[in-house]
Amino acid sequence: MNAPSTDPALLAQIYGTRFDGLAEYRNQVWKTLIDTLFSEWIPPSASILDVGCGHGEFINNVTASQRTAIDLNPDTTSLLDDSVVFIEQDCSESWPIEPRSQDVVFSSNFIEHLPSKDAVLATFRQAYEALTPGGRIILLGPNLRFLVGEYWDFFDHHVALTDRSVSEALTACGFVIDVAHTRVLPYSMSTGRKYPMWVLRLYLRMRPMWRLFGRQFLVVATKPGE
Repeated sequence: MNAPSTDPALLAQIYGTRFDGLAEYRNQVWKTLIDTLFSEWIPPSASILDVGCGHGEFINNVTASQRTAIDLNPDTTSLLDDSVVFIEQDCSESWPIEPRSQDVVFSSNFIEHLPSKDAVLATFRQAYEALTPGGRIILLGPNLRFLVGEYWDFFDHHVALTDRSVSEALTACGFVIDVAHTRVLPYSMSTGRKYPMWVLRLYLRMRPMWRLFGRQFLVVATKPGE
């Protein structure tokens, strides 16, 4: 039997329940995050690949010359824009993508769902192979250092990660770390209060607030040029 993180039917059931009724709100949040936070590292001319794209809130809303997404959830394909190239597979296996063809590889709240650290390293190596020299990988995720037991409240969390361990793994795969923010966003959009977008924009611009409320890391790393 497949592990929970690689069982497509179970993934569809878990995420369908977890994010039920949140689609409109999550889309608004991701549009704001892209415009206010991630646009610094994603030029509109970039080719971008979203690993573990989920319901497509990031890849559907980002502006790029070419958009590609990888996920195992069988529901994903019906949720993506027609212009997004979808690859339904395990991201730790070889990607059917031309080497050095992607300017940006992005992943949010996903790598902790992989079944092992070996799978994390394999995914990072696939990203390195897919990126152009000078291309970037952008990773956002829950930081175990600030979550204690809450990290394990989600059944499909398998790998314990922090900003430091993610940075170390990326460096081992050949990347150069550009940015490693210990605290950026609050923990989860699937539970808790839903704030208006002006509050989110204000929060993102007031970086001292990140130290008070942020419990997710943001790591940006570059594949060295040749």
